[in-house]
Amino acid sequence: MSSHNENVVTHNPFEGKNGASMRNQAIDAGVGFGVSFVFFALIFIIATIIDAVA
Repeated sequence: MSSHNENVVTHNPFEGKNGASMRNQAIDAGVGFGVSFVFFALIFIIATIIDAVA
């Protein structure tokens, strides 16, 4: 039998040094949701103001 262990994680040379992020992805997803929500809410508010004035 070979001494190769299939559970060994190899380094990807294209990621560079410390390529994998160890941050919590739920925080990043929440920030992305919040930014997009504020953006579309702002567009809606501006359109509502323009509609009320016109």
